[in-house]
Amino acid sequence: MRFFDPEMQETVNQRADLESELRNALEKQQLQLYYQIQVDSSHHTRGAEVLIRWIHPERGMISPVQFIPLAEETGLILPIGQWVLDTACARIKAWEKDTLTSNLTLAVNVSAKQFHQADFVNQVHETVQRHAINPMLLKLELTESMLQSDIEDTIASMHALKKIGIQFSLDDFGTGYSSLQYLKRLPLDQLKIDQSFVRDIATDSSDKAIVGTIIAMAHHLGVGVIAEGVETKEQLHSLKSSCCTHYQGYLFGKPVPIDEFEAQLKQS
Repeated sequence: MRFFDPEMQETVNQRADLESELRNALEKQQLQLYYQIQVDSSHHTRGAEVLIRWIHPERGMISPVQFIPLAEETGLILPIGQWVLDTACARIKAWEKDTLTSNLTLAVNVSAKQFHQADFVNQVHETVQRHAINPMLLKLELTESMLQSDIEDTIASMHALKKIGIQFSLDDFGTGYSSLQYLKRLPLDQLKIDQSFVRDIATDSSDKAIVGTIIAMAHHLGVGVIAEGVETKEQLHSLKSSCCTHYQGYLFGKPVPIDEFEAQLKQS
């Protein structure tokens, strides 16, 4: 006996259509980078995180939640990831000419599949050389889940990139797999406190304790800290009282296209 489920078929059809359109999105220049500002405790701009957006001519804005997992599964994340890296490096190069932006860092998210490519180190090195940028202005954001496998290869690749001058930030810290044994071996520049801990930090003593512990540990390891998802002054006050000195979130600015981001910099 066989059963046909129209809803299941429709889901399959939509996924197939989305995959086909995603394959053409790069070529048709439908992908854009949005920039979310990162500031220090004096509210001075220190850089930005680049976030990919898909502006579809018919569907409008397609959420990364929809297409990034699909890109991971199909392998499209590799050419998309390289495009993001190239675009970010080109922006760093363009910013060299202006004293307002010449020292800003750009943080780029790197997927596990992208990072674990055999020639990933060479790809990054060649991209940095091609755009002739200061590699210390490029920050690669890795997630804790990437530490679940191939940890020795991960450490080796990170050290190789660190020799070039690339910076590293560990994203969503505290939400996934984190081994303190490996943490001390990673050449990290920054831990990124996940927004799930920041959300209730002003009212939840447990979240405040967790954040304080992460910050204290990072300081002892000589690693910087940035909190993401900062949306209220109360959250900011609690973070400052816990000695967190760098922040990212809607309180300072939403992810916006490059023109809006640069206009925001000039206003501030």
